[in-house]
Amino acid sequence: MAASLPDSGFDYVAAFYDPLARLVYGRALQRAQQAALAAGLPATGQLRVLVVGGGSGWVLGEILRCCPGASILYLEAAPRMLARSRAWLAQHIPQAVGQVKFRLGTEAALEPGEQFDAVLTFFLLDLFEPGRLRQLMAQLNAARAPGGAWLLADFGPPQRWWHRLLLRLMYGFFGLTTGISARRRPPIEEELSRLGLRPTPAGQFFGGMVAASVWRP
Repeated sequence: MAASLPDSGFDYVAAFYDPLARLVYGRALQRAQQAALAAGLPATGQLRVLVVGGGSGWVLGEILRCCPGASILYLEAAPRMLARSRAWLAQHIPQAVGQVKFRLGTEAALEPGEQFDAVLTFFLLDLFEPGRLRQLMAQLNAARAPGGAWLLADFGPPQRWWHRLLLRLMYGFFGLTTGISARRRPPIEEELSRLGLRPTPAGQFFGGMVAASVWRP
């Protein structure tokens, strides 16, 4: 059985995760996700989109705004986060409920043969130690349709002293509250390159600490 994603531990912070992120980073994390979506999702067509670890559901509105015809699988390992996402969609975009399938679980919950035109990992891959990250990314890449895009929004490699300090504090906090396996930022870009993908930058935010990009073959 595949090892679990650490996301289930985010049940403990589900109620205050978004307010905490805004308190520390302002709107930088949201802006990074918006930038990746604008660069990576075409406005037309019926794309099959996989969202892994989507948090409280805010990103669903942005996906559907960029690509109104999208068919979305929302894969989330934290039951409370999944419930919040489902409630967000029902409240804010009830007409789109039929376009989103919510599934509780890790990447192991993907069904054989499922393929997606776009894979979205927003502020997810930084949670894993390198060995676990490689395993996870290989399984997600197997679900990416040929020629499909991998949209990334995450904390970039630290360039300044305060980047390193803030990341150290963040990993300490989430290590205690959620049980994430990473203790420092893993080599995300190296692993994407190892899968044969190449990046198109989509923007940097919060003094360069947060970055968005779209990766394609």
